[in-house]
Amino acid sequence: MDNFLKIGERIEDLGLKNLKIIQNPEFFCFGMDAVLLSWFVSKHTKGCIDIIDLGTGTGIIPLLLYGKTKARSITGLEIQEPLVEMARRSMVINGLTSQIKILHGDIKNPGEEVVPNHYDVVVSNPPYMRADAGLKNARDTKTISRHEILCSIEDILIFSKRMLKDRGRLFLVHRPERLADIISLMREYKIEVKHLQFVYPSIHKQSNLVLIEGRKGGRAGLKTEAPLIVYNEEGQYCDDIYDIYGMKKPEQGDC
Repeated sequence: MDNFLKIGERIEDLGLKNLKIIQNPEFFCFGMDAVLLSWFVSKHTKGCIDIIDLGTGTGIIPLLLYGKTKARSITGLEIQEPLVEMARRSMVINGLTSQIKILHGDIKNPGEEVVPNHYDVVVSNPPYMRADAGLKNARDTKTISRHEILCSIEDILIFSKRMLKDRGRLFLVHRPERLADIISLMREYKIEVKHLQFVYPSIHKQSNLVLIEGRKGGRAGLKTEAPLIVYNEEGQYCDDIYDIYGMKKPEQGDC
């Protein structure tokens, strides 16, 4: 296995059905937003579904969705070739090369393997920052992952409108300050927002993430779910976060 890894890489145990992922700190490693998004998708979906993850990076969301759903197929689409190669090796170490397909492609021109009107679910943890916001190196892997250089919200919606089945669902995680623009664009592309859930670092702080579910061709009607609070007064994870991560809860400090 050591020969399977490249310089700077490590294998992390996801704590879910013995799944593992290859990570490299030089690239954009996954964080809590990917974990929360996968959980949000899993609680709003059921049955044998076909899922595609846009901007899959090192494949964290496909792996988590494999562990949390009964998906018939899971595809990850990624434009950055080094991340594609790393994600594919993660599928190899998990023995999931037939269950999870990692494609090298552009969301704007994904290629023939991505079939229109085929997917039940499109999911994405997209770049949060506008292309011109603090941009330093437009070709840097971390910059591409954080800034809307190669993938904007509108690109995701164009893709989703074309590739989702009728009544198929789009799941996103994003920053609350972008929410008004996101909802407006979703309605423009005939994807109606159905569920929102705000995530708060603590009960005393403003929300820093929002989980979004939209339905292609859906009727108007939005539900906001109970807020998800990450840390309690003692600085420990709240019970919900321990449950989402599948970790043992602390004995004290409930939220």
